[in-house]
Amino acid sequence: MEITNTEMAAAWEGEADHWVRAADRYDSAAAVAWRSFLDQGHVAATDRVLDVGCGTGQSSRDVALLAAAGSVLGVDINKRMIDEAAVRTRRAGLANVRYELADAQVHRFDLATFDLVISRYGVMFFADRLAAFTNLAAALCPGGRLAMLVWQALDRNPWLAELRAALAVGRQLPSPTVGAPGPFGLADTDATAAMLTEAGYMSIAFVPIEAPMQLGRDAEDAWEYVSGMGLYRGLTAGLGETAEADAIANVKQLISDHTTSTGVMVESASWSITAVRRPA
Repeated sequence: MEITNTEMAAAWEGEADHWVRAADRYDSAAAVAWRSFLDQGHVAATDRVLDVGCGTGQSSRDVALLAAAGSVLGVDINKRMIDEAAVRTRRAGLANVRYELADAQVHRFDLATFDLVISRYGVMFFADRLAAFTNLAAALCPGGRLAMLVWQALDRNPWLAELRAALAVGRQLPSPTVGAPGPFGLADTDATAAMLTEAGYMSIAFVPIEAPMQLGRDAEDAWEYVSGMGLYRGLTAGLGETAEADAIANVKQLISDHTTSTGVMVESASWSITAVRRPA
């Protein structure tokens, strides 16, 4: 497999164990936003779908149920996640899904093969966004569609902003750069629209989706999930005993503040971005 996005590949390799162990939690966390996205009707029954950044495969399986007379190819840059996706898909008994280990920025997909490229929070991490989306456009049939769920800016996502604040413990944390590879790589609508236009798409649209993130079924479940996140581990590494204790107390208070009868729920904001490949 050719990989150009080596920095992100290494980052996801470091996260793979936790993502596989906590796959059900990651899937349930953003389930409300993902269902709202799917309910917009992006997937047709006969679609040939490419799912980019499929992780452990829940997005591919959900799409496969909608494209029951079509097919789904899920691709991801991490082998552990792809292997887990394949296991879960066999257990689900879905025959119209397959997976490949691939860096979608440079992978040589068959040209004009897919009716739809879709992604659930998987397309914000490309080192070269223009190259990646140009490559994906080439994989779409002329008139094929792009539909992706991505995060809006950090200040629109309390689930992450509040967690970062809880872990800061007196430090001034650098803000993630909008447009750089990472969670907010496509948060700027003007920049993203310009990039997609240059990459070969038209009819570009952004629809906001605001939905609660479920950090856990209850406070104990949320603490187990959050304390295993790469963000938590990264921001507590090297803290002194007192600062670490403060960080733990802050996170547990955040969890308590957001505990409801339906779980630990914190607001989030995403973009549903759609586009159409321009005719050749």
